[in-house]
Amino acid sequence: MAADAVATAEIRGALAGLRRATGLPVAFGGAVGPGAAQIRISELSGTATAALRSLVVTSGTGLGGRAVALGRACAVPDYSSSRRISHEYDAPVAAEGLRSVLAVPLVVGHRVRGVLYGALRTPQPLGDRALGGAVATAREVERALAVRDEARGLLAALRPAVPERGAGQEHVREAHAALRALAPRIADPELRAELLAACALLTAPAPQGSPALAPRELDVLTWVATGATNAAVADRLGLRPETVKGYLRAAMRKLGAHTRGEAVTAARRAGVLP
Repeated sequence: MAADAVATAEIRGALAGLRRATGLPVAFGGAVGPGAAQIRISELSGTATAALRSLVVTSGTGLGGRAVALGRACAVPDYSSSRRISHEYDAPVAAEGLRSVLAVPLVVGHRVRGVLYGALRTPQPLGDRALGGAVATAREVERALAVRDEARGLLAALRPAVPERGAGQEHVREAHAALRALAPRIADPELRAELLAACALLTAPAPQGSPALAPRELDVLTWVATGATNAAVADRLGLRPETVKGYLRAAMRKLGAHTRGEAVTAARRAGVLP
């Protein structure tokens, strides 16, 4: 089964945080394969054996499969004796010595991408801290996956694009602005660098001696170039309107411009905007 590599990477990075947030000593998880019919447990933290590694869980079966089928968090106080789940996976769960277990599906765009698990080695109900912490961690992973999906989609759409004049150029400018706004939200440095490199491909080569704009000055000017107001730019970039004004004034000063329109024209002439 080919698992979702992006989801697997995010799950791997989330397990330590899941243990901290829930207070549970054991955490594990895995991504779904094509069609979201199966989960492959690939990431383990706090386990004592390899019994769970590479376990394939089918949707609707066991605790994780139940969470996937229902699309919500599920928990049992004693896995082996619970009547709320099927018991296809009792042997590996028992081999690891797990009793109280929770599972939270990772849902992005109405599609399950994986499952996070947390567990105790004693049979007892899991409290609000454990359940709330697991759900909060899952929401963080879902947000990270959504951002990565958006970034990959933008890159895929822009790779064949060539800046052109007219209506096509406006599309390129809007895409450039979206990429610039998305880049700071990308935790993965390689993906962030790939996004910024794609931005650079959409602009003309900068003439020698062109003014160097700070990243945020360029972010603001990029959205101003699409016709956005300061308030709209602030909302898009997660900044205060006063901060946007400050960045815009700094950019105008560097470009020798007296108006927003002059600043955009000068930036395009300098090759920093498409």
